[in-house]
Amino acid sequence: MTIPALLSGYHRFRSDVWPQQADDFRELVAGGQKPGVAMVTCSDSRVDPAHQFQTGPGDLFVIRSVANLVPPMEQDSAWHGTGAALEYAVKELRVRDIVVLGHAHCGGVQAAMNPDIIERKGYTSVASWVSVLVATAQRVTAAMPDATVEKRQRACEQQAVLLSLENLMTFPWIAERVAAGELGLHGWYFDLVAGELSIHDAATGTFRAATA
Repeated sequence: MTIPALLSGYHRFRSDVWPQQADDFRELVAGGQKPGVAMVTCSDSRVDPAHQFQTGPGDLFVIRSVANLVPPMEQDSAWHGTGAALEYAVKELRVRDIVVLGHAHCGGVQAAMNPDIIERKGYTSVASWVSVLVATAQRVTAAMPDATVEKRQRACEQQAVLLSLENLMTFPWIAERVAAGELGLHGWYFDLVAGELSIHDAATGTFRAATA
């Protein structure tokens, strides 16, 4: 994708799509956004929730981060982009559900599994961010000594989803709403090659294929 291609796409949107959606956008502006779901997903360009779940403007409040990670809540004055977005989604927009969407072939998870990649490429911010997942990745790798690299990666990708769900509960205003039955937390995993969605089943502790 290039800048000229993006501008060409905009002009197609403006001429072919906007005339049909202009009233919808005006209503969204006048009435304010009211997405029912906040989705924490990866920054990966191949993960596009609006495309993969066929949603429209105003349907999803999307929060992107490397490896779809949610760090634990920290009580300081530092800049916390993911926490700020979650706070707005929960406190202001009052979303009813938060979905953590992981995916196959995640570079962020791969980096957490292989610190040498981070060192070789000279990453600093990435190193700090994926450190949230390193201990989990090490446990998964140690528990699967005979598994293929692909299976260990997939397991780590799914554990990254569960870790983010766990960390969501460190935010008191999320935990309170979950306890009151006002907010649901969900772990999903998308296979980019197969085009298949799996949903975490808390009762069994496994990811199962999504059904209609």
